Amino acid sequence: MKTDIKVEADRLAADPRISDYDFWRSLKNLNYEIFTIANNNEPIPFAMIRWRAILKQARMKRGHA
Repeated sequence: MKTDIKVEADRLAADPRISDYDFWRSLKNLNYEIFTIANNNEPIPFAMIRWRAILKQARMKRGHA
């Protein structure tokens, strides 16, 4: 699983069609969705956690924390 996340993050970070703003906005939206689900005491889908890790790694590869 860890290698899947790394491969996907590398692929997204290298894609010139995705702007830094796109990464930031996607991560912000995803974090909001996870927060909303958690506040409703519902289970957070594993896919959301996985995509959050991918987006964070891709942003870091682009030089943003």
